[in-house]
Amino acid sequence: MSADLLFHEESGRIYAEDEKGKVIAEIVFPEVRPGVCEIMHTYVDNSLRGQGIAGKLMTLAVAAIEREGKTVTASCSYAVKWLSRRGAKS
Repeated sequence: MSADLLFHEESGRIYAEDEKGKVIAEIVFPEVRPGVCEIMHTYVDNSLRGQGIAGKLMTLAVAAIEREGKTVTASCSYAVKWLSRRGAKS
């Protein structure tokens, strides 16, 4: 199913929905102060776990944040761990 996911990007949010419109994967990263976006929440439906979806969300979010010339920080435990493995500050 992961190959079929279509990710939608909004300001401070990237998500995917199932065919019924239910959010099945999501990452939320609002701008918490000028030039700084905080990854606050990641969610992957149980049916998709273990397929690398959370990592894909992180990659997309960090790219979106950096594309806007902003800095990434995180309070979400998964995001903190993911960023630390890649040598990024959180």
